[in-house]
Amino acid sequence: MTEQTAGRTAAAPRTLAEELRARGDDALAALLRARPDLLNPVPSDLAQLAGRISTRASSLRALERLDRFTLQTAEALAAAPDGCDRRTLRALLTGTPGVPPPPGADPVDTAAVDAALPGALALLRDRALLWGPDTSLHLVRTVREILAPTAARPGPTGLGPTLAEATAGMSPGRLQELLADAGLPATHDPVSAVAALTDLLTDRERAGALVGGAPEAARAVLDRLAWGPPTGTVPDAGRPVRAEEARSPVEWLLARGLLLPAGPRTVVLPREAALHLRAGRSHRTVEAAPPGVGPTRVHEPQGVDAAAAGQAFTAVRTAEELLDLWALTPPPVLRAGGLGVRDLRRAAAALDVPEATAAFWIELCFGAGLLASDGEADEVWAPTPAYDTWLQQPVARRWALLARTWLAATRVPGLVGTRDAKGRALVALGPDLDRTLAPGTRRAVLEQLAALAPGTAAGADALLPALRWHRPLRGGPATGEGRDLRDDLTARTLAEAELLGVTGRGALASPGRALLAGADPVPLLEPLLPRPLDHVILQPDLTAIAPGPLLTPLSQELALAADVESKGGATVYRFTPDSVRRALDAGRTAADLHDFLARHSRTPVPQPLSYLVDDVARRHGRLRVGAASAYLRCDDDSLLAEILADRRSERLRLRRLAPTVLAAQAGPEAVLERLRAMGYAPAAESPDGDIVVVRPDARRTPPRSAPAPVPDGPPAPDDVLLDAAVRAVRAGDRASTAARRAVVAGPAAAADGTRLPRTAAAETLAALQTAVLLGERVWIGYVNAEGSAGQYVVAPVKVEGGRVTAYDHARDELRTFSLHRITGVADLDEAGGDGPDGDGA
Repeated sequence: MTEQTAGRTAAAPRTLAEELRARGDDALAALLRARPDLLNPVPSDLAQLAGRISTRASSLRALERLDRFTLQTAEALAAAPDGCDRRTLRALLTGTPGVPPPPGADPVDTAAVDAALPGALALLRDRALLWGPDTSLHLVRTVREILAPTAARPGPTGLGPTLAEATAGMSPGRLQELLADAGLPATHDPVSAVAALTDLLTDRERAGALVGGAPEAARAVLDRLAWGPPTGTVPDAGRPVRAEEARSPVEWLLARGLLLPAGPRTVVLPREAALHLRAGRSHRTVEAAPPGVGPTRVHEPQGVDAAAAGQAFTAVRTAEELLDLWALTPPPVLRAGGLGVRDLRRAAAALDVPEATAAFWIELCFGAGLLASDGEADEVWAPTPAYDTWLQQPVARRWALLARTWLAATRVPGLVGTRDAKGRALVALGPDLDRTLAPGTRRAVLEQLAALAPGTAAGADALLPALRWHRPLRGGPATGEGRDLRDDLTARTLAEAELLGVTGRGALASPGRALLAGADPVPLLEPLLPRPLDHVILQPDLTAIAPGPLLTPLSQELALAADVESKGGATVYRFTPDSVRRALDAGRTAADLHDFLARHSRTPVPQPLSYLVDDVARRHGRLRVGAASAYLRCDDDSLLAEILADRRSERLRLRRLAPTVLAAQAGPEAVLERLRAMGYAPAAESPDGDIVVVRPDARRTPPRSAPAPVPDGPPAPDDVLLDAAVRAVRAGDRASTAARRAVVAGPAAAADGTRLPRTAAAETLAALQTAVLLGERVWIGYVNAEGSAGQYVVAPVKVEGGRVTAYDHARDELRTFSLHRITGVADLDEAGGDGPDGDGA
């Protein structure tokens, strides 16, 4: 590095680009990692990166990710003159040294501010929102525009515009009147008049004398406006008022510049006057540290883990029950997408949970890739092939998939049943349930619980103050209940975590801690899960009692042959003619059912249950239904005569074709459903005359991928991409800032108007060959095949066959240039710029 370059590095940066240039590669990579939106696409050099940092959208995104104290630090800087020093900034946060705190201000913990301020400034610098040394702090221009208080937008500080901003457009004569009434000598121009008034209000002693001379009523007006909002409404605010003409407290203040007109009926308190009244403080309350979490409840950690494990087992079984139900009777997909309200109610009734809870399980299975639409003409929601794989895994492994899906999901089931901005109802599995704020809020809630001692539980009201401190600008739009989205998501996160078994009794369980840390929760959960049973207790009243959780195959087979009557510590199943027929429809025989019951019952099979199975099996399949539109076939013609005479069959419009065959106008499914409702046990028949077996796993969608969460901005780049991006930006910056010797300009010019070098063909070839031998960089002009001229800083590697292979420092890649298209070659002025190996600092 040359002495000139070293001197430039040591000097204070004059622009954001210069500060970025002085940073090391690691700091630049950290900036791009924290603000990945700056990489789309990769900036060509540091000047372009600085310009991208200064865009409003990028600045707003970066501000949203600041904690409250760092944001208050930025707000104080926006209220101070650009380029203020660190001492001035500290005084804005803690108050003017030696001046007692004003009335209405909350106490400031100066030690906490002193401890937190270096970290806040470092974070602002790391995010490229602030640049310059501690003696001259500069917010990025766009950030200052966003945070600077105005009369219409005082912001969290409650301050108004500066005196210079409030008097913009005021006549020179009126400014001189303000000077005279404030007791100041006249000046020669408006600029010096504004400067004199500003000096008066920023001088503690002189401003105190001016305010101290105000009538008591005028002082009350100042106290009312001091902490914001800084504006008030008066009639004819713009009318010039002299001190001797003032008749009211507001007129007294207007005459002396302590209030200024901000509109025809609006007056505003200048920022300098407000800061004097506040003893120099920019904020009424300064929060240098996050508030504590409280109140809390403490439980035994072992009890928390046990409760969470029991709920985790229930969560897996509930998802399994839902998907088994929809494998047999898949609900249709609405024309606009999503699940119908009636189907949601049916699912809630089948699971014996409220509709909101049913929507949660449905969305969770969808997000995990276990449920999807089948894509057929009559589209339905059904389990995916991934569900069959999931069923074969241990319970703990299955729970881990559900828990990871929930933690990262952007879909919010709690919005089901509410309405969007256009008044349309939001439905389960619909297209409008994604909220990018959701995964960050879930993780933040669990992190707050993880920071507490094991077994400690806290509610939403206890967690929200700390959550708001960490991300004050990330609240989201208000919900239908009037709460902002973050508050709503916090309460839902705690409820869903308890429902899923991530927490137990409101405290974070051990598997939940592992899940949050990115570790595998399965080893921690497996020992806690209840041991599944391989038996039930059959009762004479046609019920079966499962005294605990059952093995998955047993649970599925029992759910096929019996209906769940009640759940709890023990599950009660009831055998009915319809449930036994359901098992027979699925291909089971009477012998299969007798064997199943005998193998899995700890008590002898009751005689009434054996009779029920035999009776339903004897009648099952005697009546056959096929497609004519539909037909009924039965060897017992008296049974067909009975059906034909039954008034309940009128809607089927039956007609006898032969002694053992009836034809129906309705389709086979409708005929089957109607006959079963009439108490018969018909079976579907295939075109070959065989009974159609309806297997419980028959309905599956084609292979489907789990829906990806909606990203909250660009994805974070990996280390490889960051390294390549930093090298490309550095190379482009070296190329754009390299000093060049003067050349004789020809007619060609680059797109930006820069004159390109012109040399004879022989000189061009000789210069390039010399650069190859010496390993030097050169500046070339080049006209491409489309006729566009450009300039490049390259390091030639090879010259042969009419082509030049060179390393392009701007693109950080090897390129090939046609020799006849090069307009000329010029040397780089290494003494005034960077050498070939320079770092562009």
